[in-house]
Amino acid sequence: MSSRQDRLIHWLLGSLELDTTLFHLGQYCGSWKASISGLERSGFHLVLNGQCWLHLPDEKAPRHLQTGDAVFFLRDMPHTLSPVADPVQAAQAPRAAMSELDFSVTHSVGLACGFFEFRSALNRVFLGSFPDYVVIQAQGGELTELRPLFALILAEAKGSGQAPSPLITRLVDLLFYYVIRHLCQRQDVKAGLWSLLGRPEFAPLLEAIIEEPGHDWTVQAMADLTHMSRATFFKRFLQACGATPAHVLQQVRMKQASELIQDGVSLSRAAERVGYQSDGAFSRVFKKTTGVLPGAYRRACNADERA
Repeated sequence: MSSRQDRLIHWLLGSLELDTTLFHLGQYCGSWKASISGLERSGFHLVLNGQCWLHLPDEKAPRHLQTGDAVFFLRDMPHTLSPVADPVQAAQAPRAAMSELDFSVTHSVGLACGFFEFRSALNRVFLGSFPDYVVIQAQGGELTELRPLFALILAEAKGSGQAPSPLITRLVDLLFYYVIRHLCQRQDVKAGLWSLLGRPEFAPLLEAIIEEPGHDWTVQAMADLTHMSRATFFKRFLQACGATPAHVLQQVRMKQASELIQDGVSLSRAAERVGYQSDGAFSRVFKKTTGVLPGAYRRACNADERA
């Protein structure tokens, strides 16, 4: 990708408001099964030691996982981790309790499992077109830059004892950001705002909108910047991301507005800076996009700061 496209990816990564929590850290032995599904949350499994299989109802064959592998679920979906490949045996296995990590125990499987929470509905909008899940394998040729991060997580896990190190969740945050960037660079995202990053004809337009969200971005103005006719631009844009230019413009503007509100800019000024002369119109669009009114969003941000 070009340096411009990389800058856009980094802007989008910086816009994600992520909270990571560690749910389980320990090991399983014998017959067991584990899952973090059913709670309507994004989550992850890191294999710290040993090997297991990932079972997904809609896939015929389980995925083999071993030390250094990771699974990231961008949204809640049914799944099971098991020490056996046979789906019937995996389904019949008990939900055993985890014990403390002890890598000297043979045939054990060490896991770190947890959840991702996106603080803004805009994050879910931005990630809505991503794959349901991503498997990162330590032995693959991709994402080799993650290996030092995984080594740090493993070191923290080994030294955690009964109280998991708080650094583990911060390191998992970094893993997640690398995975998201990887998906964009590999162009695995086929719809939505992120899919435009792989299209060089649209990268200058996205950069211009981010730099000047308050500009009068009519479809004709966007088409002119991309050196296309209005009809050609609209057709290619829709094909590229599955959304209209106006919809994507609205997403970017509301993200910019949310950042301004967090920074203490008045609601009227934030509305003006992202292209809205009417506070009422801005409030309606903001609530439609984020699920809350701008004032409620500001109060929530203030409460988070006090907390």
